[in-house]
Amino acid sequence: MENATTVRDWRGRSYLVGPVPADRTRMFRLALGAMAAIGPLQYGFAALLATDANGLILLAACIVFQAVGALPALHLIRRGRLPVRAALGAGAVLTALGLLTVAVAGTGTLPLALAGYAVLGGLGAGAVYGVCSEVVSSWYPDRAAARVSLVTGAFGYGSAPLLVWAGLAPAMTPAVFAVAAVLAAVAIGAAARSLRQAPEGWWPETVEPRAHALQAARLRRTPGAVRQFGLAQALRTRALPALAVILACAGAVSVFDVVIVASTGAWGALALMVALNGGGRAVAMRLSEVFGRRLVLASVLGLLALGQVLIAASAAPSGPAVQGLEAAGGPLLWLGAVAAGLGGGAFYPLVASLVREFFGERQTSEIHAVVYSAKAVAGVLGAVMAAYAFTAPVTVLLVAAGLAALPALASKRLRTPGLPATIPL
Repeated sequence: MENATTVRDWRGRSYLVGPVPADRTRMFRLALGAMAAIGPLQYGFAALLATDANGLILLAACIVFQAVGALPALHLIRRGRLPVRAALGAGAVLTALGLLTVAVAGTGTLPLALAGYAVLGGLGAGAVYGVCSEVVSSWYPDRAAARVSLVTGAFGYGSAPLLVWAGLAPAMTPAVFAVAAVLAAVAIGAAARSLRQAPEGWWPETVEPRAHALQAARLRRTPGAVRQFGLAQALRTRALPALAVILACAGAVSVFDVVIVASTGAWGALALMVALNGGGRAVAMRLSEVFGRRLVLASVLGLLALGQVLIAASAAPSGPAVQGLEAAGGPLLWLGAVAAGLGGGAFYPLVASLVREFFGERQTSEIHAVVYSAKAVAGVLGAVMAAYAFTAPVTVLLVAAGLAALPALASKRLRTPGLPATIPL
């Protein structure tokens, strides 16, 4: 990069300080649009078509392939073997094919839907999710967590308009996914043309890196890593598997919530929950800058657990299975949807930011991709819970509450790797 200089901070970290590109804001917006375009593959399908065994199998498989698709793409991009344009171009094609498969075949033809929607669509969504997050974090290193939370939030609320459309006109569901396929091809294709990764170690000249590294409030609330960890080193710590378990448990409950609320027929509550799933991420990140990541993560998971209890409490004293929730839904179901929405997405950027603060910036994308792969477990577990919920919704909701509450208790005990055990948290 021209006119760039290298400086070091008090911890020895080097920064390539250079001018901010004129199209940085445009790249951020294109990444936001691409992330919104892949949302229907998970949230749209979970709400509209995960109503039987075939639908739940397909949803679980799609989330598995989505989770495992991010790491290979990031690995190749960081080593210069795969351009960002090629990765996003492939993601555009695969995502569109996945959504078109749903529009044409639905869940009736399991082999076709498994190959088109789950495998191709899942791999495409995983690549787009990973690459867009990587590009945005590389161009906003001084506020990576906040910016990435905004981008990944679009993955949640991007499905809300389609859910409202399908809820008002259920017969239009195939058309909804066909429109989503076209929008995905256009939005991700536009991102593929313009997005590029920042030079390694790049830092904007508008922010003095040494002063930023010494900010007292940031050091107190969001301290950086003790040193730069490699992927192999991070895998040997206790923090990495702990973060993966937190993501798997909370992710399972988040997937389950979309299915269970959709099954009540309360489309307004569902759309609100999905919108808050995305929008709550940015709010949680802002709060974590003030109160610390671990405290806010525990609070978010506690809110997710509360949502399960409120939805369970909305069940009618009598009534068959899930229909009991609809019969007495009212305010409790809506309150549960709000709590589950706010807690059901915010943990993703919080976990990602903890990865950066625990293990450093050098390989944060690859290390986070390993943690994010725990979403594969979340998809399977969430689908299994949803299957049982059709016969015993209240019991499964209470199990889901426990599944969210246990990581909430454990998250406050997370310790920065490399610190002596005698150092207070």
